Amino acid sequence: MLSLEPLIRALGRYFLLLRDVITDIINNGVDRRELARQLIHIGTLSLPIVLITAIFTGMVLSLQTAYGLQRFGAKNYVGNIVGIALTRELGPVLSAIMVCGRVGAGIAAELGSMVVTEQVDAMRTLGANPISKLVTPRIVAAFIALPCLVIVADLIGIYGGLLVAVFELDLSAHTFYRSLLYTLVIRDFVDGLIKSALFGVIVVSIACYRGLQTRGGTAGVGRTTTAAVVTGALVIFVSDFFFTKILLLFG
Repeated sequence: MLSLEPLIRALGRYFLLLRDVITDIINNGVDRRELARQLIHIGTLSLPIVLITAIFTGMVLSLQTAYGLQRFGAKNYVGNIVGIALTRELGPVLSAIMVCGRVGAGIAAELGSMVVTEQVDAMRTLGANPISKLVTPRIVAAFIALPCLVIVADLIGIYGGLLVAVFELDLSAHTFYRSLLYTLVIRDFVDGLIKSALFGVIVVSIACYRGLQTRGGTAGVGRTTTAAVVTGALVIFVSDFFFTKILLLFG
């Protein structure tokens, strides 16, 4: 019979980590220098891969949407679907997945290496708080950086859809923009940004948790990195449904 005890224990340790982070923010704030460094690492350095993903997502979405709509003579509505799909779903989710693969793996490997080489234990011995130094700045930086990345990804993805609409589908730019502006509202962008901020916290907190739980030397670091990426990606997809449901209820 499958035992749920290890999963329950892991969830308990994870939520205790989140509690410690919240307590640390309330009591000590965030180290601004480390926060700035993490914003560059998580946000700025992730920008190229997010932009490439966004523009080709917009392009293929426009192409596939037009292929389906032209059967009903509704090809002019490509902009509507591209805009809503990118701002509400694909922009936040795909950006979070890219950050999970790039940043989550790096954080898990870095913290895991520090654990197996006893650097984290040394910090505790010297009276420093590993949560304050290693975890809090990363989570706060992800909470700030992900929405910024998603804003750029939405704009670039829509522009990619426009390029395909104009040069492949024989639609005018005016028709695309008109259908886009007719459909999109501020709430679509806001919902996507709220989800992206939550995804940022999820991705980085899971990576930090996995890193700090590393055991088994260098082989354990490899297992930790893989687990952080796989777990982060799965939780993004699962939580996306519940976040969407909640946001629609309050819409």
